[in-house]
Amino acid sequence: MKSNIFKTITSVVLLLVASPSLFAHALWIETKATGTKGKPQEISVYFGEFSDNDITKADKWFSDLKDFTLVVISPSKKEIKLKSTALENKYQAFFTPEEEGVYTVVMQHTVKDVYGTMVLDYNSSANIVVGNKTTGNLAANNSNKISTFTENAASLTKDIKITSVALYNNAIAKEQKVKVIAPNGWEKELWTNENGEFSFTPIWSGNYMIEFSQTEKSAGEHNGKKYDEIWKMATYQLNVE
Repeated sequence: MKSNIFKTITSVVLLLVASPSLFAHALWIETKATGTKGKPQEISVYFGEFSDNDITKADKWFSDLKDFTLVVISPSKKEIKLKSTALENKYQAFFTPEEEGVYTVVMQHTVKDVYGTMVLDYNSSANIVVGNKTTGNLAANNSNKISTFTENAASLTKDIKITSVALYNNAIAKEQKVKVIAPNGWEKELWTNENGEFSFTPIWSGNYMIEFSQTEKSAGEHNGKKYDEIWKMATYQLNVE
């Protein structure tokens, strides 16, 4: 009997370690939706659970998560690599827009350590409008393999429907589940249509977060440890007035 109980407990522990749905933490970008040409723009990167306002202190990030890459893609598709500085509960970076149009901020990191039998691949993005709202306003400007995008991200108002699109491996993500998290932690799961689109109507002002994840069945070795899945997570910030 004791042996069976031990086996059951061991199985539960292994399930908790290996299940991506239980690994709720995410990396996400926060920045203002608009910027000014010639004026420094602040970009912050957080790790934790957005819905619970549970932010992990920067010196407690696991594995090599702090080695993420952070790039700003200008309206003319110039890439600006940013250097981040650790603060108490986030990493902070700045860049100064030199063009007018829509900038795409892109963060990506594949974690060094295998989590159970899974490789963790974090992705995040945000858009910043500087003057012109059309130049550079393209989902394709995001270089990550998994992402979401809202065309009018700088002009969002509560009680007005927002339509976004999910992308995966350079194609629209049809009939896939996404999650929308409101500023107060309220969550809603949505499904994309045949065009990869999903919509919701915000009823509160503030920062919303969209989360979109995919799990690839792909066996191999990562830094000397075997894995059989790659979990890719994308987060996308929306500012609602």
